[in-house]
Amino acid sequence: MSPVHDRASALPSTRSAPDCLAPLPDIAPSSFDIPRGACDTHAHVIARDPAYPLVASRSYTPPAASADAYLRMLDGCGMDRGVLVQVSVHGTDNRYMLHALDAHPNRLRGVAVVDASVTDAALMAMHDAGVRGLRLNVLFGGGVGFDHMEALAERIAPLGWHLQFLMDVRHLPPLVPRLRKLKLPCVFDHMGHMPVAEGMSHPGFEALRQGVAHDGWWVKLSGAYRISDDFDRYDDVTPWAQALIAAAPERMVWGSDWPHVATDRMPDTGTLRNLLPKWAPDAATRHAILVDNPQKLYDFPPV
Repeated sequence: MSPVHDRASALPSTRSAPDCLAPLPDIAPSSFDIPRGACDTHAHVIARDPAYPLVASRSYTPPAASADAYLRMLDGCGMDRGVLVQVSVHGTDNRYMLHALDAHPNRLRGVAVVDASVTDAALMAMHDAGVRGLRLNVLFGGGVGFDHMEALAERIAPLGWHLQFLMDVRHLPPLVPRLRKLKLPCVFDHMGHMPVAEGMSHPGFEALRQGVAHDGWWVKLSGAYRISDDFDRYDDVTPWAQALIAAAPERMVWGSDWPHVATDRMPDTGTLRNLLPKWAPDAATRHAILVDNPQKLYDFPPV
């Protein structure tokens, strides 16, 4: 067991932005051999310092989650590499995440949040720091939605970046024609962030699966606790994950979703990692998910 989190700090909250739980202090040991170069492709760092204020429009108020705490979690989880995703509560102020990337250039990459006013110079500075994508978020306050999706995609495609989508894929079908015109990879958070109770025949899940199979989309095998009715076994997510992996194992990546913000039951990050052998029993497929695929998507050097 490894300690992985900072003490929760007293951050200002509102009735509409309730306080979050802190991540658990320990990580369940691995149930399988984790390959060298394994990558956690989805986590957040969150400042408690007033120099990095939380946005007033946020949907929740998290405790601090420092880069040091994340690296301790990464070590405890057996991962050599990590990807930090700009958290919604910091809005388009990416400074705290960028500081973490600057401090760990060989181990970390990032996904930023910007609006249409971002300058080319700012994008290039983010690229130099290790950013390899932009996140669009329609689920939590502080995120940037789809209004300027095409314009942003056109600007970042020459950098080799991707667009990452935090959305409930029940609302995906009308968006598909726009996504198919984009000339860059599309990456979907948390297996589509749609309750698995809706069933795999739902048009939203089918649109996601078809996009993965035929349009080159990527999926993060993350956030099982966000879509499951089976805490903390998540057996109901297994067929969901397996269907996505079967559609394109070469475009699946795994993410911890640490520090697990905006949830009323705190999962064990190690338990979430240990779902992988159920979802991908074949060691070669797990190697692709943990090493080869993120190495390609986030431009890590070869292991």
